[in-house]
Amino acid sequence: MTDETQIERESMEYDIVIVGGGPAGLSAAIRLKQIDPELEVVLLEKGSEIGAHILSGAVLDPCGLDRLIPDWKERGAPVNTQVVDDNFYVLGQSGGIRVPNWPMPPLMKNHGNYVVSMGNVCRWLAEQAEELGVEVFPGMAASQIVWDGDRVKGVVAGEMGLNPDGTPGPQYEPGMELHGKYVFIAEGVRGSLAKQIIGRLNLSQGHEPQKYGLGMKEIWEVRPEKFRKGRIVHTMGWPLGKNAGGGSFIYHFEDNQVLVGFVVHLNYENPYLYPHAEFQRFKHHPMVADLLEGGKRVAYGARAITEGGWQSLPQLSFPGGVLLGCSAGMVNVPRIKGNHNAMISGIEAAEAAAAALKDGRAGDRLEDYDAAVRSGAVATDLKRVRNVKPIWSRLGLWPSLVLGGLDMWVANLTGWNPLGTWKHGKTDAQATGKAADFQPIDYPKPDGKLSFDRLTNVAFSFTNHEENQPCHLKLKDPSIPIAVNLPEYAEPAQRYCPAGVYEVVEQDGEPRFQINFQNCVHCKTCDIKDPSQNIVWTVPQGGDGPNYPNM
Repeated sequence: MTDETQIERESMEYDIVIVGGGPAGLSAAIRLKQIDPELEVVLLEKGSEIGAHILSGAVLDPCGLDRLIPDWKERGAPVNTQVVDDNFYVLGQSGGIRVPNWPMPPLMKNHGNYVVSMGNVCRWLAEQAEELGVEVFPGMAASQIVWDGDRVKGVVAGEMGLNPDGTPGPQYEPGMELHGKYVFIAEGVRGSLAKQIIGRLNLSQGHEPQKYGLGMKEIWEVRPEKFRKGRIVHTMGWPLGKNAGGGSFIYHFEDNQVLVGFVVHLNYENPYLYPHAEFQRFKHHPMVADLLEGGKRVAYGARAITEGGWQSLPQLSFPGGVLLGCSAGMVNVPRIKGNHNAMISGIEAAEAAAAALKDGRAGDRLEDYDAAVRSGAVATDLKRVRNVKPIWSRLGLWPSLVLGGLDMWVANLTGWNPLGTWKHGKTDAQATGKAADFQPIDYPKPDGKLSFDRLTNVAFSFTNHEENQPCHLKLKDPSIPIAVNLPEYAEPAQRYCPAGVYEVVEQDGEPRFQINFQNCVHCKTCDIKDPSQNIVWTVPQGGDGPNYPNM
């Protein structure tokens, strides 16, 4: 392995270093330059281009975009498909019940929102940032934090050319240290640097554990007569039933393309549950099959989603930097929306940092950012819905619709949650039950028309990893998958991974745990759901991973 103490790296100094080219990081970069064009701002993105690793539903609440760039329509933002038809169903195996819109709290309505490709929105935001003078570097994975005591001083980015054993290869590049007066962490869900910072500085102390879902998405080109631009459909119920919480989304986008997604809450107990197979089974529901038959799938991807909400938000600022967007967990679960809060968090962080720099400060805590998030629009959005997820986890779907709906209605009208603040309790890893207490689930084989196996789908994520590099999926103890997870939990990594990265294969008559890291779509589910918490997701070399074209 490489001895980090012996590596000499060049360093560059900036006012602000931003890790992550999603809506949070890009909004922060733009707002910083709007406030002070002289600020030196750099943004690092691990994907091969901005948008390559962006996966979201997505129905966008434009409130964050309105605040950041009020004339976004005139500037040609790729935000064109306004929601015209909003439907919600609770499904059974062969039918469903449509829940009327009128009992829904106003915050659940999608009037004025837009069906978008967030990858394309982020590509457009990057153009706006570069026009303002932000240095945007895609293909630059930030692999390490540069610490100065307990202050985050910067990050190491651009290390490439390591051999599989971690030693420098013939094309080794040590990367650079990028130092900032403040470092903004905007990696998205379960980012490797955010996880280290939260752990080392105890930022989650006094807060509930973060909760997650696994979101899987396919883009379909459907027959023109089935396409209804601006129609959105959400479902709950079948096929998950009592096995897991979750649901689906179906968004009619543009050019006969429909965005079909499925979310499984990762606090499920049955280790035999196979989220990707549940998604594929869902598409055979008569309502969905009728839409998709005769069409073709053109893209696939998967991503973890933060679901802890208000009570799981950690301390957002730390000496030398802040956590933005989904690095902190700002998704509104019942709305299935987080992009607007991510953008607002970037704006708030930029304004707090610009004010601090103007006052001659650097490297301290931006407590004004914490205060702005916890008292502003993000707080209003998250506090009103804070009990929906824990009610669902404890009591099930129908009580969450009734009790959670009542709680949201009262909070929407008064700003007060009559149910107080429910706790989440266990982490998603701890929620995993023992295999002996459950029966394996018999899933139908994919038909190759509506449903597909994982490896076929992964080909439609356009994922690529250079094979001659260290595996970025680290095992704390290589013996645990076979010695512990296999006998106790039937090694659920074989099933929860939506890309077929993990297998148990037979070698010389004995089981062996195999990691096919080339398949990894960077969803982070393994880092979250492994019951032994033995898998650590780290960044591969820059530019590797999925290359989502239109997600």
